[in-house]
Amino acid sequence: MSSQLEIDPGKLADPTAERLWTSATVVTFVRTVAAVALSTWAAYDGSLRLLVIGLAVYWVGDMLDGFVARLLDCETRIGGTMDILCDRMCAAAFYVGLAWLQPELSPAIFVYLFNFMVIDHFLSLTYLAWPIRSPNYFYLVDHRIWWWNWSKPAKAVNSAFFAVLLLVTGWMWVALAIAVALVVLKIWSMTLLFKLGLPLPTAPLPSTSG
Repeated sequence: MSSQLEIDPGKLADPTAERLWTSATVVTFVRTVAAVALSTWAAYDGSLRLLVIGLAVYWVGDMLDGFVARLLDCETRIGGTMDILCDRMCAAAFYVGLAWLQPELSPAIFVYLFNFMVIDHFLSLTYLAWPIRSPNYFYLVDHRIWWWNWSKPAKAVNSAFFAVLLLVTGWMWVALAIAVALVVLKIWSMTLLFKLGLPLPTAPLPSTSG
């Protein structure tokens, strides 16, 4: 791992650059408020169309905040963590709204939410144990775990594919099988991660005197 980290300094965390408010995090918060508001309105109004618009805002905003972070060189670990948390809020609002409007899809939806909001959430936050800026660079730690979780194909299957399948086909049993498969994949990834081990932070504890 050390040699890879040495040749990719731009992907490493910079403590001096860490701050909450950047152009990217502004996009993150705006798209989260907009997506959750639309999903809430959709559930209240019984409108699948509004729910899909909320999902689109979430996805477009999620791509935009990452693009802005890289373009303006304001990619931080704080921003990466907020992005992960806000993704869960947006996804929960959409899927709970979908379960409200189409309750026959609920078994698949809630297995998926268990995976995305618990197992995948834990996996996504473990990047903080290494000095990298986001899970997008986890290949510097372990390429196999990164490929199955944060490569572009993995992200597409883990988020977009499942939602599109439900919306286009309504095949609950197929979606349920995919959600269960995602749970198995994430547990396997977690097993690999535990074998790898999570390093302890090196920063000293703050002084409690005074």
